[in-house]
Amino acid sequence: MLMLRKSVMAVLATGVTLALAGPLQAESPNGEGPRFEDPREAVTWRREELKGIERLVRQLRFDLVNNRDARGAEPRLAELAEVASGEHLLPAFIEGSHGRGSEARARIWEEWEEFEAGFAALEERVAALREAAEAEDYRLATRELSDLSLTCRSCHRRYRY
Repeated sequence: MLMLRKSVMAVLATGVTLALAGPLQAESPNGEGPRFEDPREAVTWRREELKGIERLVRQLRFDLVNNRDARGAEPRLAELAEVASGEHLLPAFIEGSHGRGSEARARIWEEWEEFEAGFAALEERVAALREAAEAEDYRLATRELSDLSLTCRSCHRRYRY
């Protein structure tokens, strides 16, 4: 009985220690530290973020190409610059977060530097789009939107199923 009590106490002590330490979190491969409790959570989050970016780009196409309204597009352009960045998205690409429920290929982690470079290219395209919009150069903004879409597609072709 005494042995059983000691075992139960040891298990409880371990549980309390883990609870005080907080949830175990998966680390992102870019070294920015923990962000998600598990890879599935990261997969769900990044899928929703990327869908949101796609919606923003469609709305910006309407604002800048159809309506020629750079002033109205500015809040969406600012949001796009914030969310379409490596700093924002890369922490959700936790090594091993491919497979069931994910469209990511394992190649991402094999070619991490190239994958990061894709986000740098994305940020450059967003900056160029913002510059074109600020200058109210709608022809250039149209071209920048196309280039932005090509940047997304080229990365998707290589790193997404």
